[in-house]
Amino acid sequence: MPESTTRVIPRLDLRGRRPGLRELRAALPRAEFDVEAALAAVRPVVEDVRDRGAAALHDAAERFDGIRPPALRVPAEVLASALDHLDPAVRAGLEESIRRARLVHEDQRRTDGRTEVVDGGVVTERWVPVDRVGLYVPGGRAVYPSSVVMNVVPAQAAGVASLAVASPPQRDHGGWPHPTVLAACALLGVEEVHAVGGAQAVAAFAYGYEEDGTVCEPVSLVTGPGNIYVTAAKRLLKGVVGIDAEAGPTEIAVLADATADPEHVAADLVSQAEHDPLAAAVLVTDSPELAAAVEDALVRRVAATKHTERVAEALAGRQSAVVLVDDVEVGLDVVNAYGAEHLEIHTADASTVAAGVRNAGAVFVGTWAPVSLGDYCAGSNHVLPTGGCAAHSSGLSVQSFLRGIHVVEYSQDALRDVGGHVVTLARAEDLPAHGEAVLARVPEVEPGA
Repeated sequence: MPESTTRVIPRLDLRGRRPGLRELRAALPRAEFDVEAALAAVRPVVEDVRDRGAAALHDAAERFDGIRPPALRVPAEVLASALDHLDPAVRAGLEESIRRARLVHEDQRRTDGRTEVVDGGVVTERWVPVDRVGLYVPGGRAVYPSSVVMNVVPAQAAGVASLAVASPPQRDHGGWPHPTVLAACALLGVEEVHAVGGAQAVAAFAYGYEEDGTVCEPVSLVTGPGNIYVTAAKRLLKGVVGIDAEAGPTEIAVLADATADPEHVAADLVSQAEHDPLAAAVLVTDSPELAAAVEDALVRRVAATKHTERVAEALAGRQSAVVLVDDVEVGLDVVNAYGAEHLEIHTADASTVAAGVRNAGAVFVGTWAPVSLGDYCAGSNHVLPTGGCAAHSSGLSVQSFLRGIHVVEYSQDALRDVGGHVVTLARAEDLPAHGEAVLARVPEVEPGA
């Protein structure tokens, strides 16, 4: 078997067998991401915000971000100034990202469905946006104006009336969030932005706060990615407020055969590894030659990339691996068991192979659709399920901000026709008062009729 000169990523050899789902889930690499352990650190922060409001948020900013913001609510003039001073090329890129995201997300709008169950009995499903959402934009190792776009655009397309964005205060920018984040908010018409980060931002959205007469009202839903403490706060406050998902470290999986370009595959693995030392990069292939070529390319690319140490740590971690399989069919089993946030398909007839994918946050088909395209300008959303949650959850979309409400309209005759069944079923469940509520309206019905 060909070997690379130096290996910067572990190997997992699954050739010679076709493991079942249980074995695959146990064997496949995954980042350690203990949200339960983080809850102990997050709980007092959340409770402090609940009890002391703005004062607690300022104290948390000083403790975690190293600066007390001039105010928690970013003034309109600061937003305007950020947009005025935005690099024209960055503005053009953001505007194109917004345009493409709007095209995709506006096509996701739901229409009400009306079903005539019987003559005189109608059930309508109305799709209603949540009243108010809090959109979180992280601000740690990188700047994420793209996350502003990915959160705000589907919320606006859904018709959410009240939007608020929170992003951490920055020591290098006078205690306000990063100016590129603020500029993205201004481009999207978002007027309510808060200089609050981390778990305390989730708490601020959940409970609201007041500072010098300015009120941040509680929200119905919090969306957006963040670190383990943001995720822990979401778990802690779920029920007080709705959440999109408990996002973990970012992931890329690549399913490739001998037709793949090893330089493309290596470049894409590095592109996601630069997010975080816990970022996962997984190559699944039936070609030992490709595996060796990708490993060689990784050695060169890791040494040359800006965030060398971060990328090297991510690739060498237990969450990353080159996985060898017997054929692409088994490879599909592997990637479906893994349920990657981002899945690239680099195989002959990639579209056909992609049609066999059941579990992935987003699928990128063929040579010309790298994950980084989806991060910015494909039109798709990059807020996606991680940690295998793609097996049961979807990425952020217009649907994330909508609720289906059933509206039931029955005439007297329609109720009379089915009332006997309602009474019978109510009595079968030992809930006779349910039946009495029907008999009070149509006393002539016979149970079972």
